[in-house]
Amino acid sequence: MTSLDPRAPLVLDTRELGRRPGSERHVEVTVPAPADLGIEVLAVPEGSPVELDLRLEAVMEGVLVTGTALVGLDGECVRCLEKIEDEAEVDIQELYVYNDSRDGRAPDEDDETSRTEGDLIDLEPVLRDAVVLALPFQPMCQDDCPGLCPDCGARLADEPGHDHGDKVDPRWAGLASLKEDPSN
Repeated sequence: MTSLDPRAPLVLDTRELGRRPGSERHVEVTVPAPADLGIEVLAVPEGSPVELDLRLEAVMEGVLVTGTALVGLDGECVRCLEKIEDEAEVDIQELYVYNDSRDGRAPDEDDETSRTEGDLIDLEPVLRDAVVLALPFQPMCQDDCPGLCPDCGARLADEPGHDHGDKVDPRWAGLASLKEDPSN
C-alpha cells in the first residue's frame, strides 16, 4: 500500500516506463507551488505556478528524473526592505530507487535515498531542495544596494545625497556649548 496520493500535483506515475531500462517519458506540466517553498526573506508564493520540464528515464536501479523547474519568487531586500519579484530556473536530478524489499528499504541504502512507492514518485522534497539551495542567502534588490540610513531609516538608493550633517558624539556634546559661547 502506498502513502502517496496519485492525484497530488507533485506525484508522478512511472507505470508507463514499465521498469524497462532505457525507456523514458517527457513530462511538461505546471503545478501549484507547495507551502513554505523558500527562505524567510525570499520564497515561492504558495499556489503560484511551478513550470516543470522533466525527463523520466527507467534505469536498472529505479527511475532517473532530470529537468528544470521555473518558479516565481517574492521577497524583500535584506538591506533596504524593498520588495523583490524575480524568477528562478533550477535544475532537478534525482534517482528514485525501486522499493522492492519487504521492509521498504534496500539493504545497502540510507534514509536519504529517494524511493518509488509502487509506481509513484514524489517530487516535492526534490523540488524543495533544489529551489531552497538555489536561492541567495541574502537577497538584494540590486548588487550594490546601499541599504537604509542608520539614523532615520531613509532608503539611501532613493536619496543618494542623504546626509545629517556633522554628528557630535553625545559624550562631547556638553563641550560644544563652550566652543559656541564667546563669553567663555
